[in-house]
Order: sequence, then C-alpha cells, then structure tokens
Amino acid sequence: MSHTAVQPRPDSPQPGGSWIVAPLRAYTHADLTARLLGAAAPGGALRWVLPLVMAVLGGILRFVRLGEPGSLVFDETYYVKDAYSMLQSGYEREWPENANDSFNAGNPDVLLDAPDYVVHPPVGKWMIGFGMLLFGSDNAFGWRFSAAAIGTLSVLLLALVAQRMFGSALLGAAAGLLLAVDGHHLVESRTSLLDIFLSFWLLAAFAALLLDRDDGRRRLARRLSARAGDDGLPPPALLAYGPFLGFRAWRLVAGVCLGLALGTKWSALPFIAAFGLLTVAWDLSARRIAGVHHWVRGGVLKDGPLAFACIVPVALLTYLGTWTGWFLSADAYDRTWAEGHPSEQWGWLPEGLRSLAEYHRSAFAFHQGLGSDHPYEASPWTWLFVGRPTSFFYEKPTGCGADACSQAVTVLGNPLIWWSAALSLLVLLFFWIGRRDWRAAAILTGVAAGYLPWFLYPERTTFYFYAVSFEPFLVLSLVYCLGLVLGGPGADAARRRRGIVLVGVFLAAAVALSAYFLPIWTAEVIPYDQWRMRMWLRSWI
Repeated sequence: MSHTAVQPRPDSPQPGGSWIVAPLRAYTHADLTARLLGAAAPGGALRWVLPLVMAVLGGILRFVRLGEPGSLVFDETYYVKDAYSMLQSGYEREWPENANDSFNAGNPDVLLDAPDYVVHPPVGKWMIGFGMLLFGSDNAFGWRFSAAAIGTLSVLLLALVAQRMFGSALLGAAAGLLLAVDGHHLVESRTSLLDIFLSFWLLAAFAALLLDRDDGRRRLARRLSARAGDDGLPPPALLAYGPFLGFRAWRLVAGVCLGLALGTKWSALPFIAAFGLLTVAWDLSARRIAGVHHWVRGGVLKDGPLAFACIVPVALLTYLGTWTGWFLSADAYDRTWAEGHPSEQWGWLPEGLRSLAEYHRSAFAFHQGLGSDHPYEASPWTWLFVGRPTSFFYEKPTGCGADACSQAVTVLGNPLIWWSAALSLLVLLFFWIGRRDWRAAAILTGVAAGYLPWFLYPERTTFYFYAVSFEPFLVLSLVYCLGLVLGGPGADAARRRRGIVLVGVFLAAAVALSAYFLPIWTAEVIPYDQWRMRMWLRSWI
C-alpha cells in the first residue's frame, strides 16, 4: 500500500509548484516536520527588530497628543464613566445629568448610589480603568492610555502573526506598518471605546491558535516518526487514524483570549465558533498530509473533543470570571433578581447565576430591538469601501490662522489600504477555492466571523467603527497579495526587483496618504478648507 502525502503550500503565498510529492518512503522526524510546517519561520535579528520598529511607530502615532481633545468624545461618555464607576464599586452606577461637564473639568467623583443598567460586559471597561489607575481619572490621557497601549500591542502582534503565516520578516513588517498607520485602527486606539479591546483579544486568540497549529504538527511528526519500523513506516494501526496528540496549552490560551473578547463585546461569539472549526480543520489537514488513511475520522475523534473543551468551556468560564465584580457586589443591577423570582425549574442553580442569566436575557432583548436614526450610522454593505465614516468629535475653534478652523476626530480608514484590502478578498477567495491555501482560508475565516453576522440584523443601527474587530484580517489579506506581487523564492532576479519596487511604492503611498489624513484623526486644529479637502466623498461629511 502506498503512503502518499500532499505537500503544504510554501510559506510565502505564491502560485505554482506541485502539490503532490513522492510517497513517503520513511517517516523521519525532519522530513515529516518539513512537510507539515512548510518553510521555516524567519530567523535572525530581523525577526524581532522589524515588528518592534513597527510597534514603536504605532506607539508614537497613538500616544503623541493622546489627551486631545481633552473632553469625552462620542461613546466615551458611557465607557469611561463606567470604568470609573467600576473602579469605585466593582459595577456600573448611575450618573447625574451634568456628569460629562464634571468629568471634563477633572472632577469625576459625582457618582450616584443607584446601579446603572448597561448592556455590554465588563472586560473593556476594566481595561480602561487600568489606565485610569495608572495616570488618573481626571485627565484624558489617563482614560485613553489603555486603548493606546492595546492598539500598539496589536501592531506588534499582527506583525508577528503575518511573519509566521507568510514566512517572511518583510511581509510581517508590512502588516505591522499598514495597521500602525491606518486611520481606522489609529483613531480607535486613541479613543476609549470597547472595540479596540475586542479586536486585540480576537487577534491574540488567532495568534495562539497559529502557535497551536505548529505545535500540533510537530507533535504529529514526532509521534509518527518515533513509531517507524525497519521499513521506515509506522504500524498500519497507527496510520489508520493517526496518534492522539494530547493536551495543547496554546488552545487553552486561545480559549481564555476568546472568553476575554466575549467579556468585552458579545460580537465575539461568531469568532468562537469560527476559530474552533478552523483549528480542527488544521488538524484534519495535518493528518491528511502525514498520510493518515482515515484523517477525517481520526481528526474529529482524536483532536475534536479536546479542541472543543479547550475553547468553548474555557471561554465560557473565563467570561463568567469577568463578572466577578458584579457577583461580589450586593446592589449591582439585577444582582438580587433571583431572590424575588423563585423558580421550580431553575431553582437548583445558584441565585447569582440565575440573576446574571436574567440580566443577559434583558440585555439580549435590548440589542435585538436596538434601532434608531443616527447621523453616522453605516450599513455593513458600506464598511469595506469606507462609505460612511464615524465622526467622534468636531468643533470649530480659532487659532489656525484662517477665518474658519476645524478640529476633528474621524474614524476614517486610509482609503488606499481599505479599498485595496477589499479587492484583495477576491484574490483570497480564488486561492482558497482554487488552490486550497490554508492561509487564505484562515484570513477569510477571520473576516467572515467579524463581518457577515452584522448582515443578519438589517434593522439595527450599526457603525463603521465596528469593523475594527476584523481589520487585522483585512490587513493580512492585503499583505497576502503583496506577497504575490513580490514573487516567490523561485522567481528570477528581475521579477523580484519589480516586485520589490511595486510593493515599496504601495507602502510609501499608504504612509504618505496617512500623513495627509493624520490631522483629522488626531484632533489637530487646521483651516476649514483643509478639513474640507480631506472629505473626498459627500458621504464622509
């Protein structure tokens, strides 16, 4: 019986090359590991230097003038004040009508005693509160510090993720650069809303699963090669379904990250399902490449149960843990609901859990019926094309040397990055369907999990800034295509030079365009005419 294997795609996303390789004559550890992992991750100093340089650039853009504007903007009015309340009580309390004026004046201590009804989980607000603990609750830098720090870490993390996926330190740096300079991610990193924290935990979960993918394949190679006999092949019984790979810590880390994402916003739910299926699909593919005969059943039975246990229950337990402040309180909203509502059917549950379940039922009903006119609402159909950016802040101050001045904070993605990324998704569809490239499938999974569920609620008021949850995957999609432009290792020197020039020109143009839009991302005071010149489309105003 022959034992054929399918070679994984080369680490840089290039077309061409044979998928089918010669049958495995000997299951040596080195040979099987190479087949399962593909090209090795880049080594040397550039592996860390380039991602760190991109993170420093992202940090400069996010931290310089972070305190401008010095007042609560857009939904900071909810989340910053909730964060302060949680630091004081462990749960959200109500505020008087003039609370924003007091907060902006550096006097946040005007909380009321009554608990407040909120519909978002606590993780993002606790993270905002961490920055306020470090730098104070009476200044904008303090309440925005955590968002800027997490945004900067996201740049570093994406650069490392791209580096491993594409086997290239330069493509990893390109991913970090594009995320660092894009206005959509930049503005949300400079504003204390929940979405930047959601985006980070989702990206962290994906990075953990990527590490688990490599770890699982190394284990598979090691356990198959260790059992190889004199003929160089493992026993037929082992090759029938493949070995059991055991507990994998990186999957557990992913489950915790997904629980923290869910504890930030419920829109993380589709990612839990999508990433869970993705990691099992990677294991099925590994068994197929290794020559396991019943690779589907082997993967489902031997990898699936532990994958589920490490992701779904762990995410749920982590999520419950994020409500610790609510559980420990005596008068948080709905905390004692169960005491006044006995139940024969559910009375066996602890009263705290029943009360939290009722709170969630109420919040879910609120979200289901959430729909009202808003001047900056944007249908998901327009997000990829930046059809309706969100204005977080706009004033007409003086002091710009012109008759009329503008000061704005606008969630407006770099058009070159976003429009190119939207087109790149079509390329990835081709490489996924036509060439079965796992990288294309993984990136599209991230985009789909963050984007497609919003189309299920056409009546709900939605905003463009929600797209930051899957923006890192859009950047990965664009960088995938930049890798195609560069050409593979087998390309001739002239082809490589042309590719390097084209990619360099694209990245330089993206940076230059970001510099042009920077004033309306960071609340610089500029002449009104300059602001108007940056409003390319009527729908942007």
